[in-house]
Amino acid sequence: MTDQITKKGQNGKKLIILGFVSIAILFMMYSRYQDPELLTPDAMDSILRLANGFYIIMLAGIGAIAYGVYLFHKHKIEQNKKDLFTIIAITTWNAKSRRVFLVTFVVYGVFFSLASGTLVYQPEVNFVEHYGAEIPSGFISPCCDAPGYMPKIIVYLTEHVGLQIIPINLMLQVVVSYLVGLNAAIAVSAYTISRGGRGMSSVGAATGLFIACPTCAGTFLSIFIGTASGIALASTLVQLQTLFIAISIPILLATPFIMAKKLRNADGSCKINPS
Repeated sequence: MTDQITKKGQNGKKLIILGFVSIAILFMMYSRYQDPELLTPDAMDSILRLANGFYIIMLAGIGAIAYGVYLFHKHKIEQNKKDLFTIIAITTWNAKSRRVFLVTFVVYGVFFSLASGTLVYQPEVNFVEHYGAEIPSGFISPCCDAPGYMPKIIVYLTEHVGLQIIPINLMLQVVVSYLVGLNAAIAVSAYTISRGGRGMSSVGAATGLFIACPTCAGTFLSIFIGTASGIALASTLVQLQTLFIAISIPILLATPFIMAKKLRNADGSCKINPS
């Protein structure tokens, strides 16, 4: 039985590593096809097929990471040791924490989509008149931009609402939304157990500050910039905001461990019983 549990944990780690490595290699390989001179009429069909394959492999990689995280999480609960990973797993395994995680993941994902430009709403621009778009319609733009920003998927949902799916932003949306959801789930359990404790309240305040707004920079800029200027600067802000969000990931990774230390008993075990 122990060997089976260990094997599951190892498989979880391998799937996580495999998923991230596959996506990183995919980004690097596709960046080789971002030379505008390669975009000849003869090469267009091949590049479009490559772009379709890009998203199939990328989604498979994200699926591998998600399943690997699930296996690793379950493995830590079954082992029930006294390390911080186990405390985080136990704290977020109960029904209440999972509901908080799911709601936060979805809500933050929608907010991320708006702030990063994935979900586009431009009431002053008619996509049919300005771009000759058919409603509804969509296409893949295979070339040409910086690594991680191609191929793009452009979807026109209505005359004023559309989607602009950028690979690096899609990855960041999944990763950051997961981390924000994880932080929120741990914070709720930590607050319930340590309600009124000074130490936990200070950690909760810091957590709230860092998890609430990794995507706020571009949002505030778009508020204070006029609509016409905001549209003109949208592509620049997307890349700057992507960098800012990526920098915030180490903070989101570190915060659960800070809170997990507050959930430790004197003997190193978790204050919450596995359920």
